[in-house]
Amino acid sequence: MREFADETGRGWVAAVRENPGEDYKGRFYLVFFPAGEGSPQEFPVEEVRWNSLATAERTLKTMSLIELRRRLRSALGRVTTGV
Repeated sequence: MREFADETGRGWVAAVRENPGEDYKGRFYLVFFPAGEGSPQEFPVEEVRWNSLATAERTLKTMSLIELRRRLRSALGRVTTGV
């Protein structure tokens, strides 16, 4: 998990979720949710996938703030209702 702020200063968390199943390829994917909220709505970015949790966590740690914000905008842009 990695916390960051968007362009407006709102806090977000980038995390990894796992799709269950027998196929390990692309099992883990990127998801965002608002920081500090009880049961947050999640915004998945399922085209960002990893084969292992270790690789996913390493990637999140090294991902630039610009890239995180870009991916977040993409995820929010897919939502028909406002955040």
